[in-house]
Amino acid sequence: MTGECPTQVMPAGDLAIAAAARVLGEGGLVAFPTETVYGLGADAGNGEAVARIYEAKGRPSFNPLITHVLDAAAARRLARFDPAAERLVSTFWPGPLTLVLPKAPNCAVAELATAGLDTIAVRVPSHGVARAIMAAFGGPIVAPSANRSGHVSPTTAAHVLGDLGGRIDLIVDGGPAPMGLESTIIACVDAPVLLRPGALARARIEQVVTLKAGAGVRASDNEGAVIAPGGLASHYAPRARLRLDATSLYSGEALLAFGREGIAGADRAVLTLNLSTRGDLIEAAANFFSHLRTLDTCGAATIAVMPIPHAGLGEAINDRLERAAAPR
Repeated sequence: MTGECPTQVMPAGDLAIAAAARVLGEGGLVAFPTETVYGLGADAGNGEAVARIYEAKGRPSFNPLITHVLDAAAARRLARFDPAAERLVSTFWPGPLTLVLPKAPNCAVAELATAGLDTIAVRVPSHGVARAIMAAFGGPIVAPSANRSGHVSPTTAAHVLGDLGGRIDLIVDGGPAPMGLESTIIACVDAPVLLRPGALARARIEQVVTLKAGAGVRASDNEGAVIAPGGLASHYAPRARLRLDATSLYSGEALLAFGREGIAGADRAVLTLNLSTRGDLIEAAANFFSHLRTLDTCGAATIAVMPIPHAGLGEAINDRLERAAAPR
C-alpha cells in the first residue's frame, strides 16, 4: 500500500481505528499516538510490512524494533519472562517500559523485526488509541518512532506528517503524546540492565528490581537500537564464512542469490535461496535473516552472496552482510 497514494490523516475515533486495522492487515503502515511518542506501526508477523518501516524511515541498518502488544499474556506468547521481568510488568504495564527478553519458541514476530537476534523487545502501551488499534487489529504491532531516522521523535500528528507524508498510508491523530519521551528499555536476559533511559525513571525501576551496577547503560535516538551487541562489527555472523559480491560459485558452497540472473556454477550449490527473484529489495529485506539462518544449517563451509544493489533498503542489507562477513 505504501507509496501508492498520499498519506491519509484521520482524527482518532471508531472510523480511524477500523481504517488502521484494515491498513495493517493489508501490509500497510499506520502512525498512531502512544503515551510516549507517535509510533509507526506494521503487522509484526509480516516481514515485507516490517521492511517498509525501514524504507519509510530511511533507517541506515536493520536495528531491532519494539513489538507492541495488548497485554502481558500476549507478550508471553512472544518472549520468555524471568522473575525480574514478571515483577516489572506487574508494576509498570501498561506503560512506558520496554523489556528485551529471550524469544519464546515459535515466536510469531518476523525475524527482520528482531534483526535476527534471539531476543525480542516488547511493550504494552497505555494510550487508549494505541490499545484500540491493537485490539481491532488482533495481533502484535511493531512500532518504532514515527519519524525519519535521525530526526526528533514526533509527539503530534503534524510532526509525523511533516516527516513521513507520502511515505506511509495513514496517520491517526489522537492529539499530543502525553509524555513526549520514548519508553525506558530494560534487558532481562540475565541480571536486569538499563539499555535506554526514558519516560520511566530509573529510580522507580530500582524500587522493583536491582539493576546490574554500572553496566549496559545506553541511550538511543529512537526505538530501534535496543541491544548493544548490534553495533559490533561481527555480531550478525553465521557459522559459515560469507563471500560477498560473488560472480561465480565454487564447489561445496551455498548460494544466497538475488534477482533472476544466475551466476556461473550455481547448479553446484549445496543449497540456493533467493532473496527476491524479481529483484525487489523490500522482499529481499523480509527474507534476509531467515534465508541466512537456513543456509547456515545446510553444511556448507562458505555461503556465496550475489551482488545486491546499495540503493534504498539495499544499503541496510549490505550493511548487515558486511557485519556478517567481518573477521571474528
